Amino acid sequence: MMFKAMAWLFLVQILLQILSVHAKVPAIIVFGDSSVDSGNNNYVRTILKGNFEPYGRDFNGGQPTGRFSNGRLPTDFISEAFGLKPAIPAYLDPSYHIMDFATGVCFASAGTGYDNATSNFLSVIPLWKELEYYKEYQKKLRDYLGNEKANAILGESLHLISLGTNDFLENYYLLPGRRSQFSVEDYQSFLVGIAGNFITELFQLGARKISVGGLPPMGCLPLERTTNIFSRRDCVERYNNVARDFNKKLQEVVVKLNKELSGIRLVLANLYDILLEIIQSPNSFGFEEAAVGCCATGMLEMGYMCNRFNPFTCADADKYVFWDTFHPTEKTNRIVADHVVKHSLAEFL
Repeated sequence: MMFKAMAWLFLVQILLQILSVHAKVPAIIVFGDSSVDSGNNNYVRTILKGNFEPYGRDFNGGQPTGRFSNGRLPTDFISEAFGLKPAIPAYLDPSYHIMDFATGVCFASAGTGYDNATSNFLSVIPLWKELEYYKEYQKKLRDYLGNEKANAILGESLHLISLGTNDFLENYYLLPGRRSQFSVEDYQSFLVGIAGNFITELFQLGARKISVGGLPPMGCLPLERTTNIFSRRDCVERYNNVARDFNKKLQEVVVKLNKELSGIRLVLANLYDILLEIIQSPNSFGFEEAAVGCCATGMLEMGYMCNRFNPFTCADADKYVFWDTFHPTEKTNRIVADHVVKHSLAEFL
């Protein structure tokens, strides 16, 4: 009896994968940093982790998965909006297998950036390694479903890219190396060039539907506001200006690649405007606090400084725009994801 039940479940899994080939978007494939890392850093030797309480306290009844939030990430909500799974598994998580990854997989690593120097600083997965994992995943998918079905899924899957903030806040403005080599304008162009090359490599590997995320208003992250003591802890406009300028350059690359790469459908996901609107008018979105995070004092803490022993963590994260000093709450992630789906990803629905 048990054997029959297991055989039936396996058959159902196979049928679902076959049917998914015919879906408009059969899978969500994610690259990036902590804004979208669903737990890969749990399996990397780095201090940058979120696989302990109170992280994940609102995820499936209280499960710290490595997501840097109290709950789900924007990519999880995007997956659900496309009729797929409500949470995208991390590729390095050994509890998942290729049948789980066939409808969605995350290669992202918290702390990484376009620039290898950024990932080196925090000993996390560099972007080039995320691409190597993607190639490995493609082979596993072809072994699992056969070349024809696997290639169809890869060509129709939505590839989401979200990173860049760490390149500026955890590298360029923190460490002397890149500042001694580049003006901020040149560094923006350097990163955008890497982004363009990465997208081109994805295209060459069979990806056709791609969304690249712009930078958020990074000067309004609680950590940056806390350290902006001479301006009454307002947003750091210099950083926001850098983000806007970077996004303009990224949009130019999107336009260029859409012309050059035949068959690609590449869009820029604009996170900046909706997140700034939430931060500037939190009450309009049902929030009470936008200047500090929920976890600990919400002014400086993230990662291991945001832990279950800190007595200052808020009781209701839904009142806060940010979960820790760097990352949004699940409620914010849901609003941002809904906006992105409706305004940037609608053509893929």
